[in-house]
Amino acid sequence: MTKHSLKLAGWAIALLALTATTFADVKLNDNFSVGGYAVGSYQYTKVSGSPAGDHFDLDTVKTLFTASFKPVTGVVSLYYPGPAGNDLTILDAYATYDAGGGYSVTAGKFLSYLGYEAFDPVNMTQITYGAPTSGPLFTIPAYHSGIKLDYGTDANSFGLALLDSVYNGPNIYKGDGELKHNAGFEGYYAYKATPGLTLWAGFAYDTKGNLLNHSVLTLDFWAQYAVNKEITVAGEFASYDGGTGAKGTSWLAFLSYASSAKVSTIFRVSGASLDSTVEASDYTQYTVCPTYKVTDNLSVRAEYSYYDYNSGASKSFYGVQALFKF
Repeated sequence: MTKHSLKLAGWAIALLALTATTFADVKLNDNFSVGGYAVGSYQYTKVSGSPAGDHFDLDTVKTLFTASFKPVTGVVSLYYPGPAGNDLTILDAYATYDAGGGYSVTAGKFLSYLGYEAFDPVNMTQITYGAPTSGPLFTIPAYHSGIKLDYGTDANSFGLALLDSVYNGPNIYKGDGELKHNAGFEGYYAYKATPGLTLWAGFAYDTKGNLLNHSVLTLDFWAQYAVNKEITVAGEFASYDGGTGAKGTSWLAFLSYASSAKVSTIFRVSGASLDSTVEASDYTQYTVCPTYKVTDNLSVRAEYSYYDYNSGASKSFYGVQALFKF
């Protein structure tokens, strides 16, 4: 089968979700369960001065396996596409020990603490990412391996992690696998005592070594406030310092409005500014994205984003995405 045929087949699989009316979580027994999602989209992009491009695709498929033997819970997930762009990879692979009193210890391969916008598309409110997550410096990290200590109550939570790396791995799906030449650290604190309000502050630090020419420090701050059942507002600010030529800041402002139980729309403005002579790296992104909830398991969203670069260039993005979760 050709690569083009594979993409069309993948898109067809995602569209099959449109015919589904119910799909329950798969609980194998009291100890084992399976969940996940499949996401497909049509995307059209036009950069000023260049021909437009579009594609249908199967964006992502993730299957999550959970084994619970209290006080230990193990999680493994399979994810497509992997690092090579058309392969399957193991994304999550960790075990968590519930130590009681709100404390837990996790070891293995897991997702970064940082970032207001979620890694998994089904937990997103739009198709594209804002500047703090996917800007020119890729401010927010993704997966790595290590051990972390977490504490959480209804009012406060915090976590601290020792990692094989933050940015030093071969791709966003894994770290570099060792501590000898480079180590990573992450931590966060979240305040949730005021109803509807979350204040979050975190950091990530990579020591100099291996693939890095300089140590890297990322600071991330975000706040979210649910005004009522219909309106939520949020903001994020992140800074990245990887040495000369690799410094910058990014931000986003976010508004979500749910006009009904099935229809919601988000409005987002985000931007990035680099300590660099490359003006094209600085930009502002404007996004509007309505989502229609077909069932509890199926949603369809449409997005328009406009990118305005300091260089005078611009980019328009249009997308329609179907998301099926189980």
